[in-house]
Order: sequence, then C-alpha cells, then structure tokens
Amino acid sequence: MTMIDLFWDARVLDHDTGAGLWEAAPSDLLAEQETHPENAVRVRNMKSVLERGPVAPHVRLRPGRPASEEELATVHDPAYVTAVRETCERGGGRLTSTTVVSAASWEPLLAAAGTCLAAADAVLDGTARMAYALVRPPGHHAQPAQADGYCVFSHAALVAQRARDRGVPRVAVVDWDVHHGNGTQECFYDRADVLTISLHMAHGSWGPSHPQTGAPEELGTGAGLGHNVNVELPVGAGDRAYADAIEHVVAPLLRAYRPGLLVCASGQDASTFDPNGRHNLTMAGFHRIGALLGGLAEELTGGRIVLTQEGGYARAYAAYCLHATIEGLLGLAPALADPLAYIPDDAERGVAALDRVKAALAPYWTL
Repeated sequence: MTMIDLFWDARVLDHDTGAGLWEAAPSDLLAEQETHPENAVRVRNMKSVLERGPVAPHVRLRPGRPASEEELATVHDPAYVTAVRETCERGGGRLTSTTVVSAASWEPLLAAAGTCLAAADAVLDGTARMAYALVRPPGHHAQPAQADGYCVFSHAALVAQRARDRGVPRVAVVDWDVHHGNGTQECFYDRADVLTISLHMAHGSWGPSHPQTGAPEELGTGAGLGHNVNVELPVGAGDRAYADAIEHVVAPLLRAYRPGLLVCASGQDASTFDPNGRHNLTMAGFHRIGALLGGLAEELTGGRIVLTQEGGYARAYAAYCLHATIEGLLGLAPALADPLAYIPDDAERGVAALDRVKAALAPYWTL
C-alpha cells in the first residue's frame, strides 16, 4: 500500500493570532471582531479530514518536534531569531501589519519549524519516502531577517537547507500557495544549489515586508541567476492553468535540473472559495497538482518528497483540497466528492502568462 507520513505536533495549535478586522487590528466600528485567518481551526480540519476521509488508510501519523535556535539559524539571521523570541517573551505583538505572535507563540513556532525538519530527516534517513509536515503558521514568506504574511520562520527553506547540509547536491522547491513564495526566494536568490519555483497569482509587492514582486523577471543573482523561477498567473487562473504551468514549465525545469530531493510548499489558498486567493482551483485541480508532483518525484528523486503546509484559509474547503492533493500524490483516484460548486476555468489568460515566464527563462533554460 502506498503511504504518506504525516508529521504533526499539537503544540502548533497554541499559536494565538487573535482577532480583529480579518488580518488587521481590531476595529472600534465592529460589534464583533473576526478571527485572524491564520488560526488553529484550519489545520485541525485538515488533520481531521485526512484521518477520517477515504485516504486515511494511506496516512501514517508521526510525531514532530521543536527546532533549536541553531537549526533556525541555518537560514535565518540569529539576531532575528532572538528578536522573535524576545517579542513573544514580552507578551507578543505584530511583527508586521498582518503577522501576529502572542506570549504563547514561541514554543509553537519552534514546533512548526522542527516538525518540518523531522519530516525532512525521515525522508533523508529513508524511514519515509513521502512526508507531509502539517504545521502552522505557514513559512514561505519569512525571509532571513524579516517576518511577512503570517510567516515567521521559512519552513521550506529550512527543509531545503537541511538536505544540502546532509549532502544532497541539488534541491528543488516547488511552491503552489496562491501567494508568491518570496521568503524562500530570498533565502536562495544567489545560489544554484537550490532551484526555487513559485506558482502564484499576480499580486506584486505588498509593502516593506514583501519588497519582492514575484514577477518572472526576478531570476536570481550571481550564481543563482536563472535558478529562481516565478510563474505568475492571472487571478482566477483555474485548474487547467496550474496543470499547464506544471507540465510545461515546472516539469521541464526539474528534468533539466535533476534534484536529489523535491520540497513542496503546499497551500490550498488558490481554491475557488478561499478568501485570500480566489484563483478558482477546485479539488480536482489540487488532485492534479499532487499527481503531477508525485509523478515527478518518482521519476527524478526515487519518490523522495517533503511537503510543508502553507496557506489555505477557507477553513473547511481547504481541508478537502488537501485530501485531494494527498490522493494525487499517492496516485489514488479521487474518492472524496467535492462538496461545493464548480466554477469553470478561464485558461486563455493562463496561456499568455506562461508565454511570459518562458520568455524570461529563455536565456537560461530550454523549455
């Protein structure tokens, strides 16, 4: 039976992001504040659907662990790590306009990062072939010395660096969260030993904490030139556009690069019902993403793949989309029906967006 190892540490539930005007500070004009979108409910639902849904016999639960500050410093400035810990010790606060920590957040933040490293070590040690770290908060916006977009520590980057430190010569990161994986980009922007690929909606820079734009022309610098790939898709891109992007850009890149480990930043906020995305992906689209990346891992890395949980803020539908992703990764047919309505694809704009990506990459890769 094909299996995926699900790494979990319940301490991640204790990261309290509070309430307000969605992700902003509380408003005196409201009778009731909204829960911050990055909250414990979303991963509780994800774990529940994987344990109760049709894919459950293929999911093996394994424990996570806290990271050490020394492990965090493999991709983060030690002074930044210290500053985050001290902010929590002082009672918490906003690291950015949308990124909140509380007095109780430090241990959950360590648990999230360490659980991703536990998943990486299991695959690198050979005790798992496919490992999924179900953690919160997400990590792919966190830069070496900057929190951003709910993210404090850069989980996919930590996994990639762990693989490099353990002798994997080339690592590829593929990120399908609806937002640009700017933190992962920043960690490896001048390096060729980690290929970073982000599929995301066209949103540009959103302020001082996120100066990167996510445009295809952001290709890396120095030794890393050509090794940072941004597949910027128009809002509402849909299932077909994501599949086309993987088949016609991501797959040829991975085959040319030949990574020894595939790391995936797995978000469900590109779904058609996500309040932070609206990219019109359905469960079928996520199943296809999982199937394509699982197949590429089988072809290129002997099936070795580590996935870190990123966004997904439609707290019920995101869990169903994760179930579909896992089914795809395992090569299983969809067995859980989509409970919500389907919105048809608008694929033409996606084709034009891919042409722009290919033009930017033409000096460096033959696609």
